[in-house]
Amino acid sequence: MQRYFLQEPYEAKAVFAVSGEPFHHMIRVMRMTPGAKVGLVFEDHLAIIAKIKEADEETVYLEEVEKEQQDKELPLQVTIASGYPKGDKLDLIVQKGTELGAAAFIGFPAQTSVVKWDQKKLQKKQQRLQKIAQEAAEQSQRQIAPAITLLDNAKAFWQSLSQYDAVLVAYEESAKQGEAAMLLQVITALPVGSKVLAIFGPEGGLTPSEIEEAQQNNAKLCGLGPRILRTETAPFYFLSAVSVLTELKRM
Repeated sequence: MQRYFLQEPYEAKAVFAVSGEPFHHMIRVMRMTPGAKVGLVFEDHLAIIAKIKEADEETVYLEEVEKEQQDKELPLQVTIASGYPKGDKLDLIVQKGTELGAAAFIGFPAQTSVVKWDQKKLQKKQQRLQKIAQEAAEQSQRQIAPAITLLDNAKAFWQSLSQYDAVLVAYEESAKQGEAAMLLQVITALPVGSKVLAIFGPEGGLTPSEIEEAQQNNAKLCGLGPRILRTETAPFYFLSAVSVLTELKRM
């Protein structure tokens, strides 16, 4: 079933009038006709199943069939923070990370980041990534589309760590030393709804001074198994581990 995010809060009504990009995709791309069912997700994260009644040249009209019952979101609100990697790796991180349940993504200029984006490029990149996140959220039937934040200042990033309930840094040296308990200890101790920040370095990793900065802001270092993972692979390991530790044991 196709899913569409609407930029409005839910309000019970006999008919929902939908225009813009969702209308274009339903009617022009998917060629849906009256009777077809879709998922509609509102700004307040409430999702419903709706049925198309009719459509004109600019608007499709739908009626609510039922509210969605199953919660599709991770029990923890996980934000993935990536030191800017090369090429389109951030696109992949956002797309697949959204499918795996990330609540938000932050990009920041790490000391070993090779790419350098000015404000104009950052704005364009952020718009692209937000679209990727929304499409991935629709595909994976989520109730939120993750927010994307791209920073041009690393100092602002490190100073923001206090807003999270837990901060974990995926650290290569921890993996080399066989550390495997910190991720398990932190994630299993957090109550449902906690805000978690997971930090990943770019291809060159995080420098000792960045690790020190993170630890001064109450971040904990953790290994992600015995293998050394690429910058675009590590977030997927982390999100999968969170799912196993918080979701599967509840099912």
